[in-house]
Amino acid sequence: QVQLVESGGGLVQVGGSLRLSCAASGRTFSSYAMGWFRQAPGKEREFVAAISWSGGSTYYADSVKGRFTISRDNAKNTVYLQMNSLKPEDTAVYYCAADPGRREKTTAQAMGVMTRYDYWGQGTQVTVSS
Repeated sequence: QVQLVESGGGLVQVGGSLRLSCAASGRTFSSYAMGWFRQAPGKEREFVAAISWSGGSTYYADSVKGRFTISRDNAKNTVYLQMNSLKPEDTAVYYCAADPGRREKTTAQAMGVMTRYDYWGQGTQVTVSS
């Protein structure tokens, strides 16, 4: 069992930055690949970024590539999402999720399949104002 708690969301102006954190409970955190998803009002949840169990492989949605960076610290049981150059369309609730696969050599499309993630956090709101 893995419990996930996101933090770091808030209100930021266009072009600003935020860093989201996702703290995980459980001793098996390091064996999970981790993902970030987001859901805007009236829209479906969408993939943002993912990272393999070791941190050696990262995957991004085209919409955030070059602006967002996912990372993890297995010693702290935490995964991060650094978000730079934020745009109004980045406004959403952001969720982290845990995938029991190691996912060192796969694709962003594969990591975007929500059914592969066994555990989800409660979400943190990010609002980008213009």
